[in-house]
Amino acid sequence: MTDQQIIEAFLAWASLDRRRSPHTIRRYEGVLASVGNAPSATREEIEQWWASRLHTSAATRANELACLRTFYKWATRFDHRDDDPTRRLDAPPIQNHVPRPISETNLRFLLGAPTEGMPDIRRAIYLGAYAGLRVSEAAALHWSMADVETKRLYVRGKGAKERLVPVSDFLMEQLLPDTRKNVVTGTDHVYKPGDLQARIHRIMQSHGINHTFHDFRKRAATRAMAGGASPQAVAQMFGWASLQTVKRYAVVADSALDDIASSIV
Repeated sequence: MTDQQIIEAFLAWASLDRRRSPHTIRRYEGVLASVGNAPSATREEIEQWWASRLHTSAATRANELACLRTFYKWATRFDHRDDDPTRRLDAPPIQNHVPRPISETNLRFLLGAPTEGMPDIRRAIYLGAYAGLRVSEAAALHWSMADVETKRLYVRGKGAKERLVPVSDFLMEQLLPDTRKNVVTGTDHVYKPGDLQARIHRIMQSHGINHTFHDFRKRAATRAMAGGASPQAVAQMFGWASLQTVKRYAVVADSALDDIASSIV
């Protein structure tokens, strides 16, 4: 197989077998393209490529190295290589930044802004700030994935992993009525995640609010932890594989999963 054929086989495996998101697939493509001949590259060539990346941020380099190591792990597993040329490379140290959720003042301002043309945007913001959904999860949410009586959302997250997200009475009231269609738009139209995020970002920028959709999710996580939810329960609700991610938001006492919904108010 040629280098390009091997790369295409890897991307197909990552997409179909591992169910990686289109964003992750594009990231793999970009990193492998920057190397050029990744499938056949020697250790020296990989080390030269690594040295050429010193101008980028530590977070970018760490991400690129993780992508490349995933590729070589796959390549050795399926006999496309005998070795991992990244083995001697050290990931750069990354400073853990304290999450910066959107402030309550800015959140109230956005939710109280003039309603013309914004009901869908408002529902998306509610899903991020009060249920902790990612923008892709909010955009895709259909009323068939919600149980109004038990106040549960059945969310499909990263890697097509499904999880149960309990919501408060308050949030359910903001999402209703049940149109039997898309929750955000109330119609058959479904936003592309990038389009929804860009629209919300433009609205925030027009009001001088320097945040992203992800900061709504950070707000929900911070409130959940402050409300007494356990890291394990929060990880389950937010779809995080690592408790280290959760612990960035707070260290609090243990609580049951169902208690989270009422704490995000």
